[in-house]
Amino acid sequence: MRPATLLELADKYGVHLPEALSGGEPPKLRATDERGWFRFQRLYDIARSCLRDADDIRRLVREAAQEDVRDGAQWLEIQVDPTSYAPRLGGLIPAMEVILDAVESASADTGLGIRVLVAANRMKHPLEARTLARLAVRYADRGVVGFGLSNDERRGFARDFDRAFAIAREGGLLAAPHGGELSGAGSVRDCLDDLGAARVGHGVRAAEDPRLLAKLAERQVTCEVCPSSNVALGVYEKPEDVPLRTLYDAGVPMALGADDPLLFGSRLAAQYELVREHHGFTDAELAELARQSVRGSAAPEEVRTRMLADIDDWLAGPDSSRE
Repeated sequence: MRPATLLELADKYGVHLPEALSGGEPPKLRATDERGWFRFQRLYDIARSCLRDADDIRRLVREAAQEDVRDGAQWLEIQVDPTSYAPRLGGLIPAMEVILDAVESASADTGLGIRVLVAANRMKHPLEARTLARLAVRYADRGVVGFGLSNDERRGFARDFDRAFAIAREGGLLAAPHGGELSGAGSVRDCLDDLGAARVGHGVRAAEDPRLLAKLAERQVTCEVCPSSNVALGVYEKPEDVPLRTLYDAGVPMALGADDPLLFGSRLAAQYELVREHHGFTDAELAELARQSVRGSAAPEEVRTRMLADIDDWLAGPDSSRE
């Protein structure tokens, strides 16, 4: 969400925003302990509470698409937990309909290819995750391409959600749970072994286990790495501490992402700038990172082919000071 949009919606609905969300600067966050995670989740929930009706959802998705197009993206896979919006939108199915209609409209307006991953909340009962997995499969022909698992990975076990992920995989959806952010390499291993992950949200803590890195590389499991988020939440102290080079050199495919731009203060292109500035990635290596994100996506083959060709064109272009 754009900060200005949050301020407008909060005013519209009379939502009191704490200084951390209204001050014009990204909030100071650190989620490596329970108190810090609670504060992050509270801010996230306050912002989300400002989305009250279908028009708000449409605005959010349209503006997210516009920002990604501005950053040079051609494809967006957006993750959502529809239970967050169901109470105000008339239930789970109406919420999914509103979200998918918003995605279809934003894609038509901006030219950006957009698909949806439905995410279960690991803080809730695994039976709810099964319901969401069935819902996600039901909408596979409307743009749902994957199934995720979000919230604090230190709570519960990945294996508790194995049936939900089996339902999603049997329905042809990509398995993309969060893991290896606030918990260590074992969290990533659980995503692979218990949930059949084809992608892992974050996954950076896999760098702590060379054997796990080798497994990720062998299976070509893409890690959705969000450097600014990792630093903002205290997973790593400084941008240069994020083990991007370790994953890259091990052959683990990555898709750079911004995670939550509203809370972390930077969007997609800034992640590439961070990798260039703090990790010394060359243009050729940045191009390969972009290719890895394309290969790890659920984009149709013809879209992948076009995006890969555009990356090659960028790399071969005459501008040696590319931004």
